[in-house]
Amino acid sequence: MRLACISLAGKGRTDACLMQAVALMSHYRLRLAGTVQSNPTRPDRPKCDMDMHVLPDGPVLRISEDRGAQARGCRLDAGALEAAVAATLERLDGADLLVVNKFGKHEAEGRGFVPVIAAALELDLPVLVGVNPLNYAAFHEFTGGMARDLPADPAAIVDWARRFRRVRVA
Repeated sequence: MRLACISLAGKGRTDACLMQAVALMSHYRLRLAGTVQSNPTRPDRPKCDMDMHVLPDGPVLRISEDRGAQARGCRLDAGALEAAVAATLERLDGADLLVVNKFGKHEAEGRGFVPVIAAALELDLPVLVGVNPLNYAAFHEFTGGMARDLPADPAAIVDWARRFRRVRVA
């Protein structure tokens, strides 16, 4: 199956696994489009920041809004997310594989990276998605049961990616 996901419980665990897998894929010279996320912490804030790295070479976009140490609720900067979506769409044609860091609330509502995933599949580009456990059922509903669950092991993820990457004809 050319559509796969990983989903780990625990804050930042899926992000870290995808980051390790992307580093290994780069070692094997896979041409990647998409995003991975890092979550830098600050001593003066109870919640981490969220930085989205657009593959393969940037930019890095801060997708969290700093609303203060006591703020509650959603901190996602929707404008920064949409900038990452647009940058990713521009890179699909030259890629062997699409990596989407998270199928989250926006995607479960049909926004965010949903059009990127659809465009990649139309281009016969394999897609790897990190899935927020809260949106796991919504992801599988969105994919119509076509997605394969991969083990949260960077080496296994890379094996899948190397097997299904888009092959270029010169």
